[in-house]
Amino acid sequence: MKVNILVVEDEHDQRELICDILTASGFQVMSADCVEQAILYIKSNKFDVVFSDWKLGELSGLDLLNYVRRNQAELGFVIATAYGTINHAVEALQQGADDYLPKPFKRQELLITIDKALKANQLRGQNKALSAQLGEQKQLVGLVGKAPCMQKVYQRIGKVSATNATVLILGESGTGKELAARALHDNSNRAHEKFVAINCGAIAESIAEAELFGAEKGAYTGANSSKIGRFESANHGTIFLDEIGELSPSLQSHLLRFLQESTITRLGSNDEIKLDIRVIAATHRDLPEEVAQGRFREDLFYRLNVVPIKMPALRERQEDIAILTDHFIQLHAKQYQSEAKKLTPECYRLLLDYHWPGNVRELSNRIERYILLDDEEELTQNMEMNFTGSPNSTDFPRFKMPADGFNWEQFERYCLSQALEFNQGNRTKAAKYLNLPYKAFLYRLEKFKISHS
Repeated sequence: MKVNILVVEDEHDQRELICDILTASGFQVMSADCVEQAILYIKSNKFDVVFSDWKLGELSGLDLLNYVRRNQAELGFVIATAYGTINHAVEALQQGADDYLPKPFKRQELLITIDKALKANQLRGQNKALSAQLGEQKQLVGLVGKAPCMQKVYQRIGKVSATNATVLILGESGTGKELAARALHDNSNRAHEKFVAINCGAIAESIAEAELFGAEKGAYTGANSSKIGRFESANHGTIFLDEIGELSPSLQSHLLRFLQESTITRLGSNDEIKLDIRVIAATHRDLPEEVAQGRFREDLFYRLNVVPIKMPALRERQEDIAILTDHFIQLHAKQYQSEAKKLTPECYRLLLDYHWPGNVRELSNRIERYILLDDEEELTQNMEMNFTGSPNSTDFPRFKMPADGFNWEQFERYCLSQALEFNQGNRTKAAKYLNLPYKAFLYRLEKFKISHS
């Protein structure tokens, strides 16, 4: 099935060049030289993606974007901006563009952005019923974003919320795993019951069993009365086991028995207690690797991993950075009864280019500090510095440059391939390893035709 693309560009030669590239890549292409003509085409044709220049005579690509989002919200949209006009790019992302492409651009960059917008179009189509139900995603209990990877999260939450299936939420620290767990609970038929959250890494080993599963009077020194554990208190509701990878071997056995039998036994008792609890677990650890190393039970992993949900890192959803920034400005301004001041285009540029090792939590904390101190420098402090350290960091590899020079592109290809090999083909980890923005890393892989089997 052909993919239909509308190219909107008022410069004839540039329009022809873009159309030729896309046609040669197998797309069905139509073109328009102004916003008015583009709207007429959109009304009478079925398109998957619109690729539009920013400047289009008296109107702009933003005017066309606003029309598309009002009338065909699922349509993929990419906007091209002149070099150095980052404020245009930020404004386009805030208004709903799937991506932006600064001029001049190369063939690979064009195709990557078209592919990204096409995937966003497809996911929005798949999630139309869910989006309607949530009312513009309803910001699932604090989850904010429209990136394709977040659409996948919304889709899974929508499909499994009403079930009792055990869910394992994966992702780096700060990506919003607990928010996803609360969304699962609040959109289920258990929403009126308790949501009990437990940080498995914060419970002392000596009291962990009693804390989780309860204890009878006299079960241990100081147990002057019977104690109801966290599992029992969550009966008929949802229990969220955060950082499940930190659970001790003994408690892993107890949890496995509960998942198999739906029963617990209080410390100091032989009586089983039947419970009705929906279990959601989360971890930033690589559990298959933990299993391979003998630190986590394989049978427990499979019991937990019935429905996995991967929370994407913030660097994987760059188009959401501006949206999240504005969301947190409003949120923290209301929290501290302060003015929600607009950031400068230069500040947005730094936010968009930053690696965000601390993910959404780091962005929220930086915005909160900005609201409290009213100082953009506090918000962007150290952002121009590589997140692993300064250029003089001792982590920087030291090698002697050969006197007769060397082939840079060959060297770059080698580094990219080795980074993928070192990270077992995981592109996100490889990009982080090379301190590259994820999008820039993908572009370089495309440039050198690198893949990892």
